[in-house]
Amino acid sequence: LSAVSSTPTPVPRPLLPSPPPTEAARQLDELLADLGHTQSKLLAAGQGAEAPTESLLDKMLGSLTRDLQELGITAAPAGICAACRKPIAGKVLTALGKTWHPEHFTCARCGRELDKGPFFEQGGRAFCEEDYHQAFSPRCAYCAGPIREKVLTALEQTWHPEHFFCAHCGKVFGDEGFLERKGKPYCHEDFLALFAPKCRGCERPVMDNYLSALQGVWHPECFVCTECMSSFSGGSFFELEGQPYCELHFHQRQGTICHGCGRPVTGRCVTAAGRKYHPEHFVCTYCLGRLHKGTFRECGDKMYCQPCHDKLF
Repeated sequence: LSAVSSTPTPVPRPLLPSPPPTEAARQLDELLADLGHTQSKLLAAGQGAEAPTESLLDKMLGSLTRDLQELGITAAPAGICAACRKPIAGKVLTALGKTWHPEHFTCARCGRELDKGPFFEQGGRAFCEEDYHQAFSPRCAYCAGPIREKVLTALEQTWHPEHFFCAHCGKVFGDEGFLERKGKPYCHEDFLALFAPKCRGCERPVMDNYLSALQGVWHPECFVCTECMSSFSGGSFFELEGQPYCELHFHQRQGTICHGCGRPVTGRCVTAAGRKYHPEHFVCTYCLGRLHKGTFRECGDKMYCQPCHDKLF
């Protein structure tokens, strides 16, 4: 039997991108961001095209920057995008210790943009919630699904807390814990009912004190004479057809009770008229003299010596 207590383990919490800085003027940020966004979209759509889209947009950005500088406005890049390695002019997103164009900060598996919601980090890469759990969260031993919140560890496996229940009745385990059999968890009641040895007397599980007799186990209070239900105070019993009997009822079942005194015949025995007698109890019903086989008479289920029988009948 084994009982294992488990401590739920929280999964990593999602992260949030840092808000963009607000030092630059709002209108300049919007203008440069729109232009940078247009550049990145055109680059993605025009890869392999003949038109030098990247060169054209770079010239446009350079020209705009010079014009602004001539007006006394400094438009220094906010950083280098960790994805495209281009300067970031306008809105900047800071995450994982790096700067990004907002549209370039995407899930490493599905490519969905992560600039407006939480994300998860693994190995220096960002993932949306669904892809993170599918790729890295522990799996439930019952349903095989990813465990997104609390993790319960038991039997060297991980489980959703609501999926760790008795393999027989389906009841979720409480404070009493569980018992294990061949890698499966069971509640105490079902474990005893299914696997504990059964008492030969009452068929209920034997859990602690027991007696071993007649190739089985017994509750001490259940090991009694099958006929009269009395316990074996002397410590000895008689077996008949796999069941225990006291001496009296064993001989009664065997037909070895003295017809004269009603006690078991364990030594010398006299058999007459289909009945057994102690030799000293095989006597004439009238004169009480001892009878001898071949010299008695039977009348009305009673034994008589020859003289008494002749006198009486």
